[in-house]
Amino acid sequence: MLIKALCDYYDILSKNKKITPVGYSEEYINYIVCLAEDGKIDKIIECEKGTSEILPERVEIPAIYANIIEHRPKYIFGLNFDEKKKIYTINDKSTKSHNHFKKENIDFLEDINSPVVNAYRNFILNWKPENECENPHLMDLCTKYEKSKFVFCLSGEMDLPLHKDEQVIKKWLSEYEKKLQNDKDEKIFQCAISGEEDKIARIHKKIKGVKGGQQSGTVLVSFNNDSDCSYGNEQSYNSNISETAMKKYTKALNFILSKENKKELFDDITVTYWAMDSNDEYDDFMSIFAFGDNNDMNAEETENMLKKIISDAKDGRITYDRVSEIIGIDSDVDFYMVGIKPNVSRLSVKFIYKRKFADILINIGKHQNDMQITKEIRTVSLRKIKEALLPPKSKNVTINPALFTKIFEAMIYGTDYPQALLYETVRRVKTDKIISSQRAGIIKACINRKLRTLNKEEELKVALDKENKNQAYLCGRLFAVLEKLQQDVSGNSLNTTIKDAYFASASSKPATVFPKLIRLAQNHLKKSKREKDYNKLIGEIIDYLDNEFPDNLLLAEQGKFIIGYYQQYQDFFTKKDNKDTDTHKDTEEE
Repeated sequence: MLIKALCDYYDILSKNKKITPVGYSEEYINYIVCLAEDGKIDKIIECEKGTSEILPERVEIPAIYANIIEHRPKYIFGLNFDEKKKIYTINDKSTKSHNHFKKENIDFLEDINSPVVNAYRNFILNWKPENECENPHLMDLCTKYEKSKFVFCLSGEMDLPLHKDEQVIKKWLSEYEKKLQNDKDEKIFQCAISGEEDKIARIHKKIKGVKGGQQSGTVLVSFNNDSDCSYGNEQSYNSNISETAMKKYTKALNFILSKENKKELFDDITVTYWAMDSNDEYDDFMSIFAFGDNNDMNAEETENMLKKIISDAKDGRITYDRVSEIIGIDSDVDFYMVGIKPNVSRLSVKFIYKRKFADILINIGKHQNDMQITKEIRTVSLRKIKEALLPPKSKNVTINPALFTKIFEAMIYGTDYPQALLYETVRRVKTDKIISSQRAGIIKACINRKLRTLNKEEELKVALDKENKNQAYLCGRLFAVLEKLQQDVSGNSLNTTIKDAYFASASSKPATVFPKLIRLAQNHLKKSKREKDYNKLIGEIIDYLDNEFPDNLLLAEQGKFIIGYYQQYQDFFTKKDNKDTDTHKDTEEE
């Protein structure tokens, strides 16, 4: 499914001239070498960062092999740079690389006659690496030399570089076509992707831009073990993927991975996504709505779009037409999301999701609605969920890739959140004693969505619910009241409160902890200026508990305890129309 989708996407990009045609590759160039007519270097000009050029397709083989219109310094100049000694040197490999470059390119340029080609030919014929170890133009590059890529032009004509010369282009296309014709005597079978008889690819091109992958690229399809081979076929002849399909899918995937608005990095997983459409707005919307990234789109406008989708999802009136109306483009388009992670020898596909774009946005709306913990809509991206699962100020801690995959799937398909998400969030709250709005929202979403799939009524609302009689929720509320009482009496001067000492145990074994906390609260009540208000609130909650605390709370009940605590505590700092608990007017979040 993945390779077929990438081939189809290549056709869309090619039709709209957004991707390099077959026979060419995109390279990021660092320097332009300006040549005099006699082939001597006049100057080397550094390109703007990220300058890309379309060059004749390079050959990807491990042996020494020069490309036509070469861009790699070792082949072009035949020199190595010694970073310790700060000098250029020659060795056997650099010599062989340069000699192969000379032969291939001189043969290719033999019958071409144009000013820039003539200068380039003179450069190749006259350049002697052994005499250029102290070339002043190269000495200016020093440590940048080894990792740089070069193109050539005639001095004073930077807008007409060698690789854009009409005669060079014509000759390259002719040579490339001949090469394809000469290869027809290789294995011809039915392509598993197109269904047509075609030459089968023996080796697949490498994919670049995947986090953790090799710098030179990593293959998606390969057969390295004899046990993987069958019917006498070696390497990727076992895959029955044609050369045409191979070049299409590798170009399409490399194109996707080169675009910041088409990929996200989550620890060691690279998430790529694209719509079967040439319009980049689909990817921009996904980048913002799902991952919370900022891009060139209007931040306020897209935030309002998402809030409309969340509001409509909450009311149950979201449709394809409504989504298209909100985002301003057709939402009835296939959208793909793929998680990739490198292993020892190739890329491993962790997940592939395909859905209509409208379905994805509808489910993202439902996901965002489930995550709300305040009446004011606040979007909760996957990045914020990840942050909520990590310890404060963590640097090298990551979340389990399998857990991230399940969270992503729940968001896209509207299914239950993984039980591990609830477990990890509750564990982090009990360990860190920090209940952020993100953590509270995650817990609420996990509990409510599970109840919904069981056709049960949701228990947790977006704000304090004084009608909620769940015992765990009430215990959480009571804990918040007792902590606030302690803080008020001490004038907020305590370094350690009951939350630091008892929160984890109270959320697991209320019957063991709360009698002690109630006794402690009696001393605090005597010192409080608002003893009556606190007595009333404590009494109301304990009455709902029937004066009995639960012995043990299971995971979901611990989550309800945390939500009860969070909502009650936030309520103390919420501006009210009537004075009922506190004189504070500012909103505070722990």
